Amino acid sequence: MAMIKGFKMKLFPGKEEEYERRHNLLWEEMKDMIHQYGGSNYSIFFDKETNNLFGYLEVEDEALWEKSTDTEICQKWWDYMADIMETNQDNSPVSTDLKCVFHLD
Repeated sequence: MAMIKGFKMKLFPGKEEEYERRHNLLWEEMKDMIHQYGGSNYSIFFDKETNNLFGYLEVEDEALWEKSTDTEICQKWWDYMADIMETNQDNSPVSTDLKCVFHLD
């Protein structure tokens, strides 16, 4: 049974189109890594009033998913995205996990 993850990130003002463009051209290696580490049904939504991004992701195994951040392709993606969104010192997105308070299949 998949685990549902929700999280938010912050986009720099005026970078919505570039963020969307980059994701529309998501590298095949990144797609493969997401699937190899158990990620599926991955969606990201944008709130234009706050520049917040809301991510929704289903993972098979949270411990396996957490290891995906150590992959070379993930590190490369973070570096690629760092100029358009809030990031930590290692260029990982500043991300806040959100608690699921309701879900209906």
